[in-house]
Amino acid sequence: MSYTALYRKFRPDNFEDVKGQDHIVTTLKNQIKADRIGHAYLFCGTRGTGKTTIAKIFAKAVNCENPIEGSPCGECPTCKAIAAGASMNVIEIDAASNNSVDNIREIVDEVSYSPAEGKYKVYIIDEVHMLSIGAFNALLKTLEEPPSYVIFILATTETHKIPITILSRCQRYDFKRITVDTIADRLTELMKTEQVSVEEKAIRYVAKAADGSLRDALSLLDQCIAFHFGQELTYDKVLDVLGAVDVGVFSRLLRNVLERNVLGCIELLEEMIMQGRELTQFVTDFTWYLRNLLLVKTSDNIEDVIDMSSDNLARLKEEAQMADMEIIMRYIRIFSELSGQLKYSANKRILIEMALIKLCKPEMETTQDSLLDRVREIEEKLEKGIITAAPAAGAGTSEPQVTLNKERPPLPKAIPEEVEQIVNRWSGIVAECPQPLKTYIKAAKLSLGGDNKLMLVLEDGIASDYLIKQPENRQLLEQIISESIGKEVEVNVQSVGSAREFESNYVDLSQIIHMDIEEED
Repeated sequence: MSYTALYRKFRPDNFEDVKGQDHIVTTLKNQIKADRIGHAYLFCGTRGTGKTTIAKIFAKAVNCENPIEGSPCGECPTCKAIAAGASMNVIEIDAASNNSVDNIREIVDEVSYSPAEGKYKVYIIDEVHMLSIGAFNALLKTLEEPPSYVIFILATTETHKIPITILSRCQRYDFKRITVDTIADRLTELMKTEQVSVEEKAIRYVAKAADGSLRDALSLLDQCIAFHFGQELTYDKVLDVLGAVDVGVFSRLLRNVLERNVLGCIELLEEMIMQGRELTQFVTDFTWYLRNLLLVKTSDNIEDVIDMSSDNLARLKEEAQMADMEIIMRYIRIFSELSGQLKYSANKRILIEMALIKLCKPEMETTQDSLLDRVREIEEKLEKGIITAAPAAGAGTSEPQVTLNKERPPLPKAIPEEVEQIVNRWSGIVAECPQPLKTYIKAAKLSLGGDNKLMLVLEDGIASDYLIKQPENRQLLEQIISESIGKEVEVNVQSVGSAREFESNYVDLSQIIHMDIEEED
């Protein structure tokens, strides 16, 4: 016998098994018990919330020979025939493929014939919003005044596309998204029935990923079980199958952003790509993580709203103290815009990298929230004593005077021989470097540091981070230089905010040595 998907195998066949739609189930059962059954119903709601399932159970209940408290007995011939799809009294129509006027006219003609057995003929029209305007008009009169033995149940995920003339003729029932707890409880119950071992954390992740749809949850769980068939289904295995990312990764990414560590963000993204993670899902999940961060920042006792373990929640509360509310909202705005752009992009990675650089470099934007972020960055630098006041412009001048800083180191009396060799051979040394080191040091300026050691000065950004925050890259450069001049050297690396800052505070060795050579000629 062929395998049956979980969502089909465990589709409810009575009202008691329906989860998360108690307000609808109770109303329909009361109508059946009181014999106050309507002639037209409209079931609205997102996918996988039970619209078609409840429609079929309702069709069985109104025709059941021995209903029990408004629910079908499931044992009488009528119930069995409807469950097997062999009853002439229940007609299911897919409006997506039967949306013409002729299709609806066939229904109108059939309505005049009373049921051969049972009390009611029930027409279940799925995705009813797909009907054409002509088809809706053909259905209007019959929908308003059908024979007493006919019930119409219209199901749709897009209520706004249905004409008001149809809406006014139906009893409308709005199906809610099913909560994570309800889905998780149902999955746990079904996994016990299937005798499949699943970690509780894995079930909760699947329930959350289903976005309120129990059918989607069962489909995702089916996929995960198939991939790891015969093994216990753990949280990490679920993440692997669904291409998702653990919450801890988002914490690392956020901390890199708050530290303005562009290189760390790019390397983390590279790590996710190499693990085969789905980039669109990565962006969506990080945006959700930022949303949780904002909730923690703005509210107390938020544990009931945020579905997260106590360890992750504690980490989130710690991070909430590290960022202002306006900054978090800026991050959410950038990543929300990114989510829309990714749908139409052929190269998602580049867009994500650009967004991460934007987060780390608020000066790239001129919006109000980015200006606030820049102010915060300046305040942090002031606290650390990194920024010094700029020299005042001379009185009566239209342009600020660019003068050397008083603390600028004096010109060296004698440049060490090995440093002079390095400066003269610098273009060749750069050419010998592997990528990406070669690209990063092309724009570097050469100067002298303490003890007359070679100093490499780069502008703040990826290049300076690559050498300063990763000592092994600086050591590789020292090795290449040593092999080029035949002497062991030590290189200091410094970063500056701009070229003007370099000119004001450092000696440019390439200019000095170049001038000496010209004088000798």
